Amino acid sequence: MYKYRVSILGTGFIGLCSAACFANKDIKVLASTHNKKKAGMINDGIAPFYEAGLQEMMTDIKKSNPELLQCLTDPIRAVLETDISMITQGTPMREDKSIDLSFIESTAKEIGEALKKKDQYHLIVVRSTVVPGTTRNLISKSIEEVSGKQPGRDYGLCMQPEFLAEGRSIEDTLHPDRIVIGELDERSGALLQEFYEYFYGEHLKNCPLLRMNLESAELVKYGNNCLLSTKISYANEFANFAELVPNVDIVQVMKGVGLDYRLNHRFLGAGVGFGGSCFHKDVNAIKAWSKSRGYTSRLLEAVLDINDDQAIHIVNLAEELAGNLKNKRITLLGLAFKPGTDDMREAASIRVVNELRKRGIADIIGYDPKANETAEMELGDKIKYADSIEEALRNSECVLLITEWEDFKKLNPADFKKYMKTPNLVDGRRIYDYEEFNKILPFRAIGRINVE
Repeated sequence: MYKYRVSILGTGFIGLCSAACFANKDIKVLASTHNKKKAGMINDGIAPFYEAGLQEMMTDIKKSNPELLQCLTDPIRAVLETDISMITQGTPMREDKSIDLSFIESTAKEIGEALKKKDQYHLIVVRSTVVPGTTRNLISKSIEEVSGKQPGRDYGLCMQPEFLAEGRSIEDTLHPDRIVIGELDERSGALLQEFYEYFYGEHLKNCPLLRMNLESAELVKYGNNCLLSTKISYANEFANFAELVPNVDIVQVMKGVGLDYRLNHRFLGAGVGFGGSCFHKDVNAIKAWSKSRGYTSRLLEAVLDINDDQAIHIVNLAEELAGNLKNKRITLLGLAFKPGTDDMREAASIRVVNELRKRGIADIIGYDPKANETAEMELGDKIKYADSIEEALRNSECVLLITEWEDFKKLNPADFKKYMKTPNLVDGRRIYDYEEFNKILPFRAIGRINVE
């Protein structure tokens, strides 16, 4: 008999990475998805998407104890056969930029259907990113209406925001820098804390665990992602300042800023802009939420505008370097929004491709070590797809470095000269040594112009 039995309702990055990590620590996990193909892959020990370390962990679980991680297409059964249920469904962005809570609401109703048949106390943990008030006013009320059960008496309720960074979701799940628990009541929070004390053991000695009310925990997640997004746009704003005068290097500037003990260097890297499933969605969601309540966020509006303008900026740099890009082959090195994942959601490459095509540039080829397949699903025939770096560079007249994969960091100026028709390179992530590359190639980099 397992000490804990947990159902994970939603098998995206948060859900599946959490499920695998829990199972890896001898916790019985029943994951749930309505996608039969995805469920079959998980049950076969195959990760349905690329995330660093996930496949290796799933392979080990499948080999050593497959009973620990199973995936069902019946969420009601998953809830009935477990003691704790975690909601990890997506909260996508609507056309009006507000949050879409339809998956959350339907999952809450499915939990309600299960609890209707269950006599034992059950703990429900919301781990999806939801605007303040959602856990109490939508999720709990939906469960209560369908099940006829009372929150606090028949079931517990917590909101536990996750702080996983794609590309290192496994590492962040196993070694978080904090745990935030929003609780309906003391019993709910204590049960979830007890679960994490079991799961993390010694790690909690150096990992702060905060307990607060539901709404505060919901807003912690938005505060976190909005601040990180702001730091990136701040760095990009100063990168634009740096390009106004010779001799300024934004990398050195941000290094100096990041050494301030009140700050840190993380997320102060200037580049072609942020992407991914969280930042755009969450910044837009909280901005729309506050506006619906009569407050307009000027700061977050600027954060998004600066980020979107980086696609225009890197194309401008390419044209300054290589001249008119029409009828030239343009290469994008990197398509995923960041290294370590194949996620294309809100990737900078999408905005760059759209800007290039807006300017009449049609001969675009891209290469990504992991995301070619997901990129083709997102971009279709807007670009061609190379199977290697060499193929991507061949006959190209300008390269835009979009994603800072390790494979690209190993390239030197001779590689670009060897394969390209005309070796023009724009470094959109500042991964190359400016002095070295600028001496040998026609070269531009975000936040730096030639030294006088």
